[in-house]
Amino acid sequence: MSPAKADATRRRLLDAATEDFAAHGVAGARVDRIAAAAGVNKAQLYAYFGDKLGLFDAVFRLHADAVADAVPFTATDLAAYAVRLYDAFLARPDLVRLVTWAKLEGIHTGSLAPGNPAVAAKLRALSEAQRNGGVIASLDPQDILALITSMALTWSAASPYATATQDDRPEEHDRRRRALSETVRRSFVRS
Repeated sequence: MSPAKADATRRRLLDAATEDFAAHGVAGARVDRIAAAAGVNKAQLYAYFGDKLGLFDAVFRLHADAVADAVPFTATDLAAYAVRLYDAFLARPDLVRLVTWAKLEGIHTGSLAPGNPAVAAKLRALSEAQRNGGVIASLDPQDILALITSMALTWSAASPYATATQDDRPEEHDRRRRALSETVRRSFVRS
């Protein structure tokens, strides 16, 4: 199989798996259903990803990396970062559902853990901002990053409160962005 054809097959599998995992979770997802939706046989799926958990890990990393790439981290402007996360989660409800399923099913998602190089870089930037006096020093950078991420998820499908969708009125999104920005600024930024 040519590299281009292999890449296309892998992409079809990831797309089909994203849909299935987001809808049914890891336990409820079916390899047969994913392979059929991708137009491949199960043997090909196993050849690419090893097993269902390997496939889930690849799907999760794909979406987590896409959000990380789309949302540049700026330790000197945490409020703007939080708003960009809100917008990214709004645009990528599939990632929110995948994270929720992983948590419910006890699956470790290392892409968002402090040992991940991208997360480690954010933590270093936060530490530097604390040393420079721009970010409060009374909280551990891991806790600051976790809290900001959770705040950005306040209106996501994982929230017990209310779920924001792209169909909401622009004024509702603007109100949420303002509330998020102000709360992050007041909570973590030194004046």
